[in-house]
Amino acid sequence: MDQIEQVRDFNRYYTQRLGVLTDHYLGQGRPLGEARLLFEIGAGAGVGLRDLRARLGLDSGYLSRLLRSLSSQGLVAVGPSPADGRVRIATLTEAGRRERDDLEARSRESVAALLGPLTDAQREQLVEAQARIRRLLRLAAVVITPVADDDPAARACLTSYGKELALRFPEGYDPAALTAPGTLGSGTMLLAREEDAPVGCGLWILLGSFAEIRHLWVSPAARGCGLGARLLTGLERDAAAHGVTVLRLGTHPALTEAIALYRRHGYREIAAYDSSPYNQLSFEKELVL
Repeated sequence: MDQIEQVRDFNRYYTQRLGVLTDHYLGQGRPLGEARLLFEIGAGAGVGLRDLRARLGLDSGYLSRLLRSLSSQGLVAVGPSPADGRVRIATLTEAGRRERDDLEARSRESVAALLGPLTDAQREQLVEAQARIRRLLRLAAVVITPVADDDPAARACLTSYGKELALRFPEGYDPAALTAPGTLGSGTMLLAREEDAPVGCGLWILLGSFAEIRHLWVSPAARGCGLGARLLTGLERDAAAHGVTVLRLGTHPALTEAIALYRRHGYREIAAYDSSPYNQLSFEKELVL
């Protein structure tokens, strides 16, 4: 069985095991879509419809149908936001809050029943495996694309990168050291987005006989998924596609995670090749074209 079929087989088993294929999810009288919407709206002051669409990845037509069904059951009210009449929000009615509480209790009971037959060690294995699956699926969903070096989202990432370095470096960091717009030349800047939000960046720039990787950064909200490695690999492949055979980079001893990443990816330490006060460690890697 190939990898695609293995994933499909797991998906079929897991969805059946969780009971998401019926119109009575967790024994309530509604399908999973409506139950999930009750959960996402929550018991607070309401959620904007635009936020719900983005959070759940639903088109406006399908979301409207779900909301109409829940409204007809007296569980959800949809109306203008008190803070901004142009924004429509969904809130749970009192009956909706009771239904959500019941859903929460049923969900916990269902998972407890799933874990019950397992030993403590097996439960730990299952939870750890699910956490790893989530990290990998999240990484796979990130979209990485080349952008112009004056792209607003990319510049916002660089600004965040500079602010973080200013806090982590004992000597601080001057944002003037960031690669300026319009100076990338034949190099490439990559921008990573997760659900349309920029979560990482990096670039390479040609410097004579070699290219330099600069400003490899991942948002704290997206760390731990392997995105740094994916960005680094993307930069390497792009540079190789442009005929680059040698990559160099400079980094700071304070960036221990970055140093470990570079070493894992085959970069070897070399003598300093530039005068930047922040590049206190230098690395090089030969690319195979």
